[in-house]
Amino acid sequence: MSVRVPRELKEEAERLGIRVSEVLRRALEEEVRRRRLELLSKELDKVSEVLEKINVKRFVRHVREDREGR
Repeated sequence: MSVRVPRELKEEAERLGIRVSEVLRRALEEEVRRRRLELLSKELDKVSEVLEKINVKRFVRHVREDREGR
């Protein structure tokens, strides 16, 4: 992968001892992590909406009836 960085910025980073590839790698890793968490959060919201519709008492009753019927 290559990235275009303005010459002045690259020179300044070099003067400051900044390892550009390392900084970019960490930034990309952090952005990927952030986006994964964002997607996971959206999926959890969807699952929560479905789970909220489940009547737990009714579910438990059906499980008990099923167990007793066997």
